[in-house]
Amino acid sequence: MLQDQITQYTAEVNAFDTHNADELEQFRIKFLGTKGIIKDIFDQFKAVSPEEKRVLGKVLNEFKQLTEAKYQALNETVESEQGLAGHVQLDLTLPGEGFEVGARHPLALVRREIIEIFNKLGFSVAEGPEIEDDWHNFSALNFPEEHPARDMQDTFFIKKGGEKGDIALRTHTSSVQVRMMEAGQPPFRALMPGRVYRNEAISARAHCFFHQVEGLYVDEKVSFADLKQTLFYFVQELYGEGTKVRFRPSYFPFTEPSAEMDISCTICKGEGCQMCKYSGWVEILGCGMVDPNVLENCGIDSKKYSGFAFGMGIERIANLKFEIKDLRLFSENDVRFLKQYKSALI
Repeated sequence: MLQDQITQYTAEVNAFDTHNADELEQFRIKFLGTKGIIKDIFDQFKAVSPEEKRVLGKVLNEFKQLTEAKYQALNETVESEQGLAGHVQLDLTLPGEGFEVGARHPLALVRREIIEIFNKLGFSVAEGPEIEDDWHNFSALNFPEEHPARDMQDTFFIKKGGEKGDIALRTHTSSVQVRMMEAGQPPFRALMPGRVYRNEAISARAHCFFHQVEGLYVDEKVSFADLKQTLFYFVQELYGEGTKVRFRPSYFPFTEPSAEMDISCTICKGEGCQMCKYSGWVEILGCGMVDPNVLENCGIDSKKYSGFAFGMGIERIANLKFEIKDLRLFSENDVRFLKQYKSALI
């Protein structure tokens, strides 16, 4: 009779005890396995009469719960004893296994160093969104409607048209300058570090995303001489005293006059190499006096205030500082490359 079988197996389960993992596994297979006793009893239970089911159903469930609880309790005991046994076998006199210390990313190192240098000159740090509208990314910065930077070949547009105009991934952190000037009144003296995006072919010298640090100083009677001395101080601090600097006339929609700044190549020391295209000079940033139109667009009186702005790519600075020739290495997450900068961890 089925009830007699359950009574017999219940007594067997209650009597079972072991501290051996193999014996416990045999117990599990015998009672709880897919072809075990409990599965077999449930199969027999399907054939009994409805009157017997009302009585046997409760007994059968209690037997199943008892078996599962017995196995769980013994399993915890066996695992605990095995863990203690393994712990005792450890030789506590052996030296511990050390863990590998990570390193800061070279771009993070350079970014922090740039910020620290300008902090000494009173520059704070400002940040803004990476998805920008047309006003903050282009129009407020004096970009004409026909400027090639607005073209799909140069900008990653998210949405064309709409209330706020085109929406795109920012192409420079100058948009943060606009937001700062709109939100307050001079004086402003701040750095704007961040990631920017441009639709360019990826190569050893270019990428579709990179990192910039831009700077802005607006106050009364700010001159181009202030700009030159600020950047000259920055270069001497970053690359060492004796680094030569030169300014070349250039054009940017948001500055007038504008210039590009070169330094003597840190890799070949001005002798000529592949990095500097054998000229002895490397361009590291663009700069200029903030165009009066930009100040007026941001609600600042251009007759009272003037200012300068500059922007540099962190990858370019890191290339020269660490003598890295391929900027794709910065974003490939190759541990062999990143491990080289452990010594620079501070």
